[in-house]
Amino acid sequence: MNKKILSAILCAAAVAYTSASTAQAWPTKPIRLMVPFPPGGSTDIVARIVAQKLGERLGQPFVIENRGGGGGTIGAAATAKAAPDGYNLAVASTSTHVVAPGVYPKLDYDPIKDFTPVGLMAVSPYLLVVNPAVPAKSLKELVDLAKKQPGKLNYASAGIGSTTHLAMEMLKSVTSTYMLHIPYSGNGPAGTAVVSGQVEILFGSLPALLPHAKSGRMRALAVGTPKRSPSLPEVPTVAESGYPGFDASLWLALVGPAGLPQPVVERINKELVALIATPELREALDKAGAEPLSGTPAELAALIKDGIPKYARVIKAAGVKPE
Repeated sequence: MNKKILSAILCAAAVAYTSASTAQAWPTKPIRLMVPFPPGGSTDIVARIVAQKLGERLGQPFVIENRGGGGGTIGAAATAKAAPDGYNLAVASTSTHVVAPGVYPKLDYDPIKDFTPVGLMAVSPYLLVVNPAVPAKSLKELVDLAKKQPGKLNYASAGIGSTTHLAMEMLKSVTSTYMLHIPYSGNGPAGTAVVSGQVEILFGSLPALLPHAKSGRMRALAVGTPKRSPSLPEVPTVAESGYPGFDASLWLALVGPAGLPQPVVERINKELVALIATPELREALDKAGAEPLSGTPAELAALIKDGIPKYARVIKAAGVKPE
């Protein structure tokens, strides 16, 4: 046999053996999972549900690190700079990977080049809520109130450039209203501000707001997705409330730094897809107000690539800019 051919065969075999060994050996220690928002928000809630069960399947626990700020960009940037060894993963979202590039001209990371897509976890509807003291029982009444008192009502968000910010700006645009933006470091703190009465309105991710809406600490007015949420079937959609075509939701996924070993990516994705298909996990996400969602790394990569220009157009039309 030709020496070059033999050498190529042996090299390929060595690579295949190394890849198989990497997949079998990993993980041998706890895995850090960066959640780029504070505790208590929707991203954090979904991340903890998935991480606990995924850790059980992989045989090593996930250690959650919450690092909020900048609409999720601070935590995302930290992950982009982390070692691609399989022990540094992060929760990516619509906010961090497709909205942020259109909002921040000098983003500290490239959402495509600096990350390795692993797999989708869930999608979360957006819920429009108000403090109970606000005299509005429906979206129409809120719009009427805002038009009578332009600039007097305040709305909270999970940070400048977050999807909570963008969702409300989109709503302001279609309703021709003006309300003042008060950014917070995450959906959790924004929700707390509305419950305490510091801010009147929030168009936030449903998992974090669901307990407050059910308890009456917040009044739910509308859901941002085209269909009503099974978690709050009595709450109409924005589209039903007079604004057809309106759609605001948040996808959540797992990513790693660029260069994450392919065997590790395949292993995590395989376990993640299998986990999300289990009735136990689906029920847990349903109760939290999130909808289970899975897919391949390639599908997640396409979602990010296609979403950036799409949201850039929405951001420009809504006039969202860093403040």
